[in-house]
Amino acid sequence: MSNNQKKRNFQIEAFKHKVVVDPKYPEKTWKILEHAIHEIYNHNASGLSFEELYRNAYNMVLHKFGEKLYSGLVSTMTFHLKEISKSIEAAQGGLFLEELNRKWTDHNKALQMIRDILMYMDRTFIPSTHKTPVHELGLNLWRDNIIHSSKIQTRLLNTLLELILRERTGEVINRGLMRNIIKMLMDLGPSVYQEDFEKPFLEVSADFYRVESQKFIESCDCGDYLKKAERRLNEEIERVSHYLDAKSEAKITNVVEKEMIANHMLRLVHMENSGLVNMLLDDKYEDLGRMYNLFRRVPNGLSTIRDVMTSHIRDTGKQLVTDPERLKDPVEFVQCLLDEKDKYDKIISLAFNNDKTFQNALNSSFEFFINLNSRSPEFISLFVDDKLRKGLKGVSEEDVEIVLDKVMMLFRYLQEKDVFEKYYKQHLAKRLLSGKTVSDDAERSLIVKLKTECGYQFTSKLEGMFTDMKTSQDTMQGFYTSHGAELGDGPTLAVQVLTTGSWPTQPSVTCNLPAEMSALCEKFRSYYLGTHTGRRLSWQTNMGTADLKATFGKGHLPDVCPHAVQQC
Repeated sequence: MSNNQKKRNFQIEAFKHKVVVDPKYPEKTWKILEHAIHEIYNHNASGLSFEELYRNAYNMVLHKFGEKLYSGLVSTMTFHLKEISKSIEAAQGGLFLEELNRKWTDHNKALQMIRDILMYMDRTFIPSTHKTPVHELGLNLWRDNIIHSSKIQTRLLNTLLELILRERTGEVINRGLMRNIIKMLMDLGPSVYQEDFEKPFLEVSADFYRVESQKFIESCDCGDYLKKAERRLNEEIERVSHYLDAKSEAKITNVVEKEMIANHMLRLVHMENSGLVNMLLDDKYEDLGRMYNLFRRVPNGLSTIRDVMTSHIRDTGKQLVTDPERLKDPVEFVQCLLDEKDKYDKIISLAFNNDKTFQNALNSSFEFFINLNSRSPEFISLFVDDKLRKGLKGVSEEDVEIVLDKVMMLFRYLQEKDVFEKYYKQHLAKRLLSGKTVSDDAERSLIVKLKTECGYQFTSKLEGMFTDMKTSQDTMQGFYTSHGAELGDGPTLAVQVLTTGSWPTQPSVTCNLPAEMSALCEKFRSYYLGTHTGRRLSWQTNMGTADLKATFGKGHLPDVCPHAVQQC
C-alpha cells in the first residue's frame, strides 16, 4: 500500500514542476509536421512514421501550442488546395470533371491521414476552443478554395447541367463520374448541394420541360403525349437513383408534373378526337390508366378526370333513357343500361384503380339519368319478367345470381321503388298463375335480395304469393283425393286460392262457365269451405286460363285450334 501511495504521489508531483521547453521547440516540431503534410499531399506518405508524427502533434497540444498547430494546418492545407485549384482549372473539356474527381479523392485520403496524425488535437484542443474539427475543416477549405473558386464554380455547374441535358436528349454520359461529383457536393453540406447545383438544376429543368411539353402538345394526340410525360417522369426518377440526392426526387418530379401535366390538364382531357371522352368510348384501358396515374400526382388532377367522366356518362345516359326508339323495347332498354354500367365498372376497375370516388360518381350519374324516365321502374320489372319467363332457361345458378345482382344494382338507383314493387307484383302474379317461371329458386332469390335491401314490409306480400301457391297445391291434392273417384272423365280443375291483399287486384268480369265447370267449381267450394272455417271464396276467372281440347274427323278443318287457351 505504501509503495502504491508513493507512486501516486510521485505522478501528481511531476505535473507541479515547471517543465522547461526549448524556445525553438514549437517551430521545430511544427516544421516536422508541416513537412509531413506536404509529403502526404505529394503522395510521398509511405516514408513517414505516423507514430512519431502523432507523438509530435500530441506534445505540441500538451505543451499548449495547439493554436500554432491548428493555424499552421489551415495555412498549409490552403496552400495545397490553391495549387490543386490551378491544376483543376487547367483541365480541358471532358477532363475537367475527371481531374476534379481525382483531386477530390486525393484530398480525402490526405485528410484521413492528417486527421489520424492530429487525433489528439481533434479530441482535446478543438472541442475546448470551439474550433472546427479537422475533417470538417478540410471539407470547408475544399469548398472555399476549389468549389467556390471564381474559375471553377460556374464552370462546374454548367458542365453538370450540360451533361444532364445531353442525357435527356439521348446521349450516354459517364454516370459514375456524375455520381462522384454530386456526392462530393453533398458531402460538403446540404447548402452546397442545394445552392451550387440543385436550385439551378430545377430551374433549367422547368424551362426544358416547359418548352418540350409545348412542342408535344402541339404535335401529339392525348395518348402519345401521356406516354411521353410518363417516360420523362420515369427518366427523372431513374436519374435521381443513379447520381442525385434521394431528396431531389420529389422536387424534380414536381417540376415535371407541373410543366407536363398540371399546366396542360384541361387541354389534354378535352383534346379533340383523342381526349378523355374518346378514351372512354373506345375502352382504352391502358391510356386511361396512364392518365389516372399521371393526373393523380397533381392538384385537382383526379377531380378533372372525374368531372369530365361524370358529365359524359350523364349525357349518354340521358340520351339513352329519353330515346323514343329505345322505349319501344323495355328489355333492350334495361340491357343497354346494364351494358353501360358494365363498361364503366370495367374502366374503373382496370384503369382507375377501383377508386371509390369514381365509383360514387358513376353511381350518382346512373341514379340521375335512370330517374329521368318515369317508366324505368316498370321496364326493370319487365326485364326481370323476361328473364324469369324464358331468358334464364338453361343458365347456371351462378350466372342467374349475376343477372339478379345486376337487376338489384339498377333497383337501388330507383327513387320510385314502390312503383317497381307495383309492377313487379303484377308480373310475378302472372308468372306464378300461368306456371311460366323458369326457376322458383331464382324467384325466391330475388325476393330475398329485395327483402335485404328494403326490409320485410316491402316483400311480405310477394312472399305471401309464394305461400298461397304452395298451399293451393296441397289443397288441390286433398280435393282430388276425396273427390277423384266421383269426378270421372269430366273436366279437371286446378284452383289457386289467393289471399286478398297479397295479390294485385283486377276488376272482376262475370264469366258464364259451362254447366260441367260450374258444377265442378261448386264441389271445390263445398270442399274448401268444409275444411276451412270462417272463409269466403270469390272466383277471379279473369286471372285464370282454360285449355280446350277438340277432336275432329279426318278431312275436316277445325273451327278452333287444338290446345287453344281461353283467358276468362
